[in-house]
Amino acid sequence: MLGVILTGHGSFATGLFEAATQIIGEQTQFNAVNFTDGMSSEQLAEQLNTALKQCDRGQGVICLTDIVGGSPFRLAAMLSYQYNNMEVISGTNLPLLLEILLQREDLDLATIRQETIENGQRAITSLWHEHQKKSPKNEECSDGI
Repeated sequence: MLGVILTGHGSFATGLFEAATQIIGEQTQFNAVNFTDGMSSEQLAEQLNTALKQCDRGQGVICLTDIVGGSPFRLAAMLSYQYNNMEVISGTNLPLLLEILLQREDLDLATIRQETIENGQRAITSLWHEHQKKSPKNEECSDGI
């Protein structure tokens, strides 16, 4: 099974961790590391390294971050260069996280990376777009106009 580490600014990581746990229950090889105000990059790097050791059981680890270029992403990226079995994915949201947690026993790192990016792009929507999916195309107004 692939390990999963969440990281991001403020309480981003623990917020998603708690939401996912509430929805699908307790998970093994799953850890959250917040980058809180006043925390140094060195402290974050140390906590990410600890989380990696806790989550990796040999199949690899996916590190999910909030934004590309932020400290959590950059430090996770640096860590991934030291370990061959680690992927870093940015732009994390709850639907993306749940899909990964539910599929990580059946997929390898490369496959889950590709599917996560594809599914993440499809998961962003709006109420208007959802209504368009349910409305018949080219529907005319009731008065025939």
